[in-house]
Amino acid sequence: MFDVIWPWLKLGLCTVLIGAAGPVLVRNGERIAELTGLSSSWAGLILLATATSLPELFTGISAVTLADSPDIAVADVLGSCIFNLLMLVMLDELSRSDPLFRKIDQGHILTAGFGVILIGTVGAIILINHMGLNVQFLHISLYTPFLIFLYIVAMRAAFDYQRRTVVVRPPSSPSADRELRKAIIRYAAAAWVVVGAGIWLPFVGLEIAGTMGWQTTFVGTLLIAGATSVPELVVTFSALRMRAVDMAIGGLLGSNLFDVLILGIDDILYRKGPLLLSVSPAHAITAFAAVIMSGIFVVAVLFRPDSRVRGTISWMSMSLLAVYLFSSYVSFLIGQ
Repeated sequence: MFDVIWPWLKLGLCTVLIGAAGPVLVRNGERIAELTGLSSSWAGLILLATATSLPELFTGISAVTLADSPDIAVADVLGSCIFNLLMLVMLDELSRSDPLFRKIDQGHILTAGFGVILIGTVGAIILINHMGLNVQFLHISLYTPFLIFLYIVAMRAAFDYQRRTVVVRPPSSPSADRELRKAIIRYAAAAWVVVGAGIWLPFVGLEIAGTMGWQTTFVGTLLIAGATSVPELVVTFSALRMRAVDMAIGGLLGSNLFDVLILGIDDILYRKGPLLLSVSPAHAITAFAAVIMSGIFVVAVLFRPDSRVRGTISWMSMSLLAVYLFSSYVSFLIGQ
């Protein structure tokens, strides 16, 4: 009995560590943005998205280098993408007085659109590789540089869009400089806690899969992705309490873009061949689910619905939830 419980306790410990470090990352990331004059949306897209994606980054590195589990690495990244989009449902449910999709900046459509392009490309590459159309140099797929290039283009476009908003940098002073150094140190310390937990997570996932007899695809997509998405969850709650919803959404959508970059890094570090050729084709379902959910978000931001299902969430959020549940069920059935 203890052999069954022990891996779950380890997963819980990893989740607690990431959850404890998450608020520290958020507070100090916001403080850095404030002291350097970054806009709220840009802070969410860059600082918060990068910080909250650290678990996926180091979980993926650990999975492909130490645990030799490429399925855990890919499932964690793509599972985190749909989990991030699922958090929009939670935001919508908690925004009872003012419907979520009627108050957020339409500039998020740009980030969501690039998410559709990047994640959709990953799903297509998975299917193309399993059709025997893989092209590689040494152990690295030649599709990987294309993914990295798309990420750079997305960040450049986001930067150009944000630059249109005039941001006034606060005047520098000795006290402000000291505050900035303190915020950076705290930010880095919290990041190291996230790194440690992220390295441990794929081993825990393999233990759970072996103990429960579950597929690694399913475990990575739901359990590991859920654990590594705890910082995003903390950011979302914190932003809602501070009425900084745009920052939270920028962080969620920015995390999805960064997650695709992580797949490129994982492919470079995985020495046994192209990463997306070595994993189950079931991951394409998760990728396309994330594409559909991103598309629903774009429609919701443009349409701005104000009606709710029994006074709780909008039909758009119901659609997001339905896609998430269906993709999780299919991943459980056909994963490996």
